[in-house]
Amino acid sequence: MRPRRARRGWPSWVVRIASVAAAVALWQVLTANHVRFWLRFDTLPTVTDIVAAFGRRLATEDYWLDLGQSLIRILTGFALAAVAGVLSGILLGRSRASANVLGPLTELARPIPAIAIVPVAILLFPTDEAGIVFITFLAAYFPIMVSTRHAVRALPTLWEDSVRTLGGNRWDVLVRVVLPGILPGVFGGLSVGIGVAWICVISAEMISGRLGVGYRTWQAYTVLAYPEVFVGIITIGVLGFVTSAAVELVGRRVTRWLPRGEQSGR
Repeated sequence: MRPRRARRGWPSWVVRIASVAAAVALWQVLTANHVRFWLRFDTLPTVTDIVAAFGRRLATEDYWLDLGQSLIRILTGFALAAVAGVLSGILLGRSRASANVLGPLTELARPIPAIAIVPVAILLFPTDEAGIVFITFLAAYFPIMVSTRHAVRALPTLWEDSVRTLGGNRWDVLVRVVLPGILPGVFGGLSVGIGVAWICVISAEMISGRLGVGYRTWQAYTVLAYPEVFVGIITIGVLGFVTSAAVELVGRRVTRWLPRGEQSGR
């Protein structure tokens, strides 16, 4: 009896583009017809209004300055968080003394939203710029640290025992077992961290920034320029998508040795 062939559907990229296009078209229909049924679409700008505002903003120097400033803040804070989060996660996962000394401090600080530290950052740092980078760092640090720590603790002890049996020292265990073994967990934390970092950097820019996408979006709201508000929202979404995709791509390249099931729809 012949095995049944899997039915070929639409390519995944076609479905994804179609879903976005359908959502945009629905937004245009609801806003252009001033639909007001519990949700008040009559108060929101249409897609054509947003596109026109986007075209005007792209032609201004301020838009690109804001874009560059937000990217500098997010990349600086995220890079610092990645280094500190991975190193401290390994330390907390491998050292009982570090877990006893630093563990309680990290667990007490971890539930505090990074955006709640904005008043402290304003008082602590001499410039708003340093404070915003610190908030971004703090937001990304904890997901990265926790994922790294869990990945270290989940490593099978058999691997380490095998290296030591063959005469390996602590450095050999770290390089040949710990670092390769925790890579999937580390990149999982990095993926979560970059998303949380964007949330907090935009919020910090709205509160205490002088430049940046978040600052400009809030300014547009205060003057009731609603199409400009959506320009900022879309810009934030695109930036977040691109940076998250970059982290995912690097993670796949670095962990290409891992077995993966065949994904459908490619």
